[in-house]
Amino acid sequence: MATTFEVLAEPRRREILDILRTGERPVGDLVERLTLTQPAVSKHLKVLREAGFVEVRQDAQRRWYRLRTEPLREIDDWLAPYRRLWNDSLDALERHLGTMSDDEMSDDETAR
Repeated sequence: MATTFEVLAEPRRREILDILRTGERPVGDLVERLTLTQPAVSKHLKVLREAGFVEVRQDAQRRWYRLRTEPLREIDDWLAPYRRLWNDSLDALERHLGTMSDDEMSDDETAR
C-alpha cells in the first residue's frame, strides 16, 4: 500500500480531498467538478479509500464519498517540528522589529 505522502503527491487526489472538505459528494459530482472521466475519478477514489482518506456510502445506485481526517494526522505530526521552527523564526523577527526605531524601519523601506 502507498504511504500517506505517496497518496497525496498526486494533485488530483489532493483536489478530491479539497472538494470533500466541504461535505459528502456523489461520484458524479466529483467527475463534473474535476473534468475527468468517471473511470479516472474512480481510480483516484480507490487509492484514497484504500489509504483511509475517504469512505464510501451506498445510496441506491449512487455512491457518496466523504473525507476521513484521521490519516491527515500523520502529516500534521510530521509537520509539527517544522511549524515550531517557522514560529520560532517569526518570533525572532518580531523581537528584532520591536528593537528597531521608527526611523530605522523607514530607512529599510526606502532602501528597497
